Amino acid sequence: MRKYKKLQFKCLIGVDEAGRGPLAGPLSLCALFVKNVQTLEWFVDIKDSKKLSEKKREWWFTKIKEAEAEGLLRAEVVFTDNKTIDEKGMGYCLKESVARALAPFVGEKEKTLVLLDGSLYAPREFPHQKTIIRGDEKERSIAMASVLAKVTRDREMCRLAKEYPEYGFEAHKGYGTKGHYLAIKAHGVSAVHRKSFLQRISNSNSNDQIPIPNQTPSKKLK
Repeated sequence: MRKYKKLQFKCLIGVDEAGRGPLAGPLSLCALFVKNVQTLEWFVDIKDSKKLSEKKREWWFTKIKEAEAEGLLRAEVVFTDNKTIDEKGMGYCLKESVARALAPFVGEKEKTLVLLDGSLYAPREFPHQKTIIRGDEKERSIAMASVLAKVTRDREMCRLAKEYPEYGFEAHKGYGTKGHYLAIKAHGVSAVHRKSFLQRISNSNSNDQIPIPNQTPSKKLK
């Protein structure tokens, strides 16, 4: 892969996802188009969404949306539902989500450097791209995309909590906490659970096979 210097490009796109690991709900992925790299100076203190409190994430979310309203940024957030994740697998869904999120920016591809977090890659039609391990800790544009993907997904999980109040989605956002496993044990698997992530459950009636963790998984999970 070619090495790029950000100063070569007037525009950047940061790409990151949220919701790769939960037992329920969608995968969320954001591509954030930064029209002028100087705009990033407004976000010098932003961090990876996993290292921010919920209150701070919401604060940054508002700041990013304000910049978008001023025409300085453009965000594209896409969801992939649990059924597609079960049918196609996470690898396929991540690749397809990146393609969908970047599609509106194809016309900008020659003058734009796409920065992607972790193991994400842009379609080949984007000639200037760089995948960065822990990119959400190193690049502001990726950290901003991380915040948008995370907050948008969290809000969706709070909406789903109203449809499925017995699972407590508003608290754990679909992750495999002890309370979530206990809710599955009591109520079975809902229509928004990722059945492929619950392979240890032979069916929704085999409640004694549900693994109950001793503690909540690390908050570093996306």
